[in-house]
Order: sequence, then structure tokens, then C-alpha cells
Amino acid sequence: MTTFSDFCIIGGGIVGFATALTLQERHPDARIVLLEKEEIPGRHQTGHNSGVIHAGIYYEPGSLKARLCREGLVATKDFCRAHGIPYDECGKLIVATDSVEHERINTLYDRAIANGLQLERLDGAELARSEPNIHGIAALYSRETAIVDYGLVCRKMAEQVVQGGAVVRYGLQVDRIEESTHYVEVGGGGELFRAGQLIVCGGLQADRLARLAGLDVDFRIVPFRGEYFQLPQAKNAVVNHLIYPAPDPALPFLGIHLTRMIDGSVTVGPNAVIGFAREGYPKLSFSRRDCADFLGFPGFWKLIYRYRHHARQELVTSLSKRAYLRKCRKYCPSLSVEDLLPFRAGIRAQVVTNEGQAVHDFLFKQTERMLHVCNAPSPAATSALPIGRMIAERCQAI
Repeated sequence: MTTFSDFCIIGGGIVGFATALTLQERHPDARIVLLEKEEIPGRHQTGHNSGVIHAGIYYEPGSLKARLCREGLVATKDFCRAHGIPYDECGKLIVATDSVEHERINTLYDRAIANGLQLERLDGAELARSEPNIHGIAALYSRETAIVDYGLVCRKMAEQVVQGGAVVRYGLQVDRIEESTHYVEVGGGGELFRAGQLIVCGGLQADRLARLAGLDVDFRIVPFRGEYFQLPQAKNAVVNHLIYPAPDPALPFLGIHLTRMIDGSVTVGPNAVIGFAREGYPKLSFSRRDCADFLGFPGFWKLIYRYRHHARQELVTSLSKRAYLRKCRKYCPSLSVEDLLPFRAGIRAQVVTNEGQAVHDFLFKQTERMLHVCNAPSPAATSALPIGRMIAERCQAI
């Protein structure tokens, strides 16, 4: 059986469903099909993140990431209010514990103000009054930063897409993509889908889906595990805000932080270690295929060599709970090793180039009738709705 559509979307994460919503708004009569290999929406990166609605503090002023994050902050809250999804504007503190970190947050402050954010500077005494359990000499305070359950947001988007008339097929593994002059054929599960335009929001499988479509792929997805712990319920009040360390600009990740969750719990993390399975969330998950993909890719070894000292430190935190705790106690000294309870891990789809560069910007591969979202960088969940608008605009130009 062949299913015909104007738009076919591969990928049922938050970016895929946000794109489908935008296409429905712009093309109310269009036939839209969304294909997802899992049985539920948002199974991977969408459902395994920290749940933070980011304000866009870290990004280059005037950059696409900065603009999309700012737009996404507003759009995500608007969507939640419109559909009765709870979120909490708990705010975020970026804490400096020494003079070097103090200089870093001063630089961040200038960048954030240039991006139109409303940040407040706190000295050590003000920080202590705001967060009695946090040690630091200064902090930046973002009132706008909030928390939400992105899995719930994605499920509501999926519900809206179906109500709008789209066909959503779960449990369908795509195994064929072929572009012709007038349409794109997508095969999977013994079925055939023919669409005027194909949009691929493949996340952790983006490079493989691009290769399946016959595109020249000069990068790999390298999975980075973000390992979290959860604090015991008795310590849910240890912080009043989200607590982030002052980031090292030489490193690609933000560091271990304390995150309030929408259910009232508090998590600690994440670190960033190489994952041995793209979709393997338990600690010892291993996929021969996934490992072969990055171990045989020269860009991976160049990346690891460049960040070898940091990679070694991150591996230590993965192997030793006490080493992990030392990172936390730098700014929250009251925590003990007994406070670090098991919690789910997340896996970040990190695009790495042949030259060993970690790609932190958007990366698209586009042909006459296909658009592949090869990299939708953090904070993609916050920015999903404006990313969906951007993708829809690019589709009109195909």
C-alpha cells in the first residue's frame, strides 16, 4: 500500500512535531504524514533532558541560536499556557566560586545583555541570602529561566497534530529513502510513503538517515552520555533555583549543575562521557554498530585528542561517584555521597566533522525535495517551535 502526502516528516521528537504543527498552520489543507520508529513520541533526546526552558545566556549576540532560544522561551511558555501544561519560572543562578569564574560570569553578563536578556548580578552576600546552601562569591540571576516536562509538551504537540488531520505512524522503522524529480519515496515496515517534500528530524540517527537518502555525509553523530543523579526527597528544598557553575569557554559542555524538576525533585548533573550505544540509556549499554561508527571515524579521534584532559576528567566522574560529588560540592558543600541516588541518563547527538570539530550550530542538508535536519543544537527543546517555523520556511524554498 502506498500513502500519498504533501509533506512527510521522519522523526517524532519535539522538533519533528513542532515542524508538523507549523506546516499545518501554514498549509491547512496539506496532507502530512509523520513517521516515528518508537511506539511513543519524544522517546529519546526529548524525553531524556533536564527539562529547562532556557533563556539564551550563553550564545553569541545576534546569532541564530540566540534568536531562536529567545523566541523559544516565549513560544514554549505560551504553548504550555494554551494547553494547560505546568511549568515553573523558578529562575537560574550561574555561580562563581573564585576570581577566575567571576571573570567568566562577567563576560557572560555582557553577552546576555547584548542578547536582550534581563539578568541581575548578585554578590556573595546576596547569593547567600537567596541560596543558603550554595557557596559562591558572585552569581548571575536569570528570572526568565523555567522548568517543564518536555515529554509532556511533545505528547501534547502530537495530539494537536493528529487533531489537525495529520497521519502519525509509530513503530515504523524507515529503511528506504529515494528522491525522484516529482516526489520522495520512503519505505518502512513493508509500506511505502510518497511525498512532495520530505523533512528528516532524525536526532541520534540523523547521519544514517542522510546516508540512506544518498546524501554526502562528512560528519558523524557521536553519542555523549549525560549521567545524572537524583537527590533524596528530604533534600528537595536544598535549592530554590536552578544552580549552574560558571562555564569554561574552552569546553563544549556546561558542567554539572543542580536542577529542580517540575515534579519537585532535584537532579545533579550531567557529566559528558562517550556513549557506547546511541540509544542505550542503562549504564553498561553497548552497540557494536554504534561504536564502529565513531571509532572508525577520524574526526572522533581528533576531537578526543583536543579535549583529552577534559575527557579523562569526565571519565573519572563516570567511574567514581565521589569524583562526581567533588564537582557538586564546589558550590553545594552540604551534599554527601549518600545523596546521589540513581537517575536516568540522557544521550546527546553530537555532530563531529572530519576535522574533529564539535558542531554547535544548525546543520542542514537540502536537495530539491528533501531537507535533513542533521543538527539542531542545544537548547533544541526550548527552541523547538521557532526551529519548526524555520524548517517550514526552508521547505517552501525547496
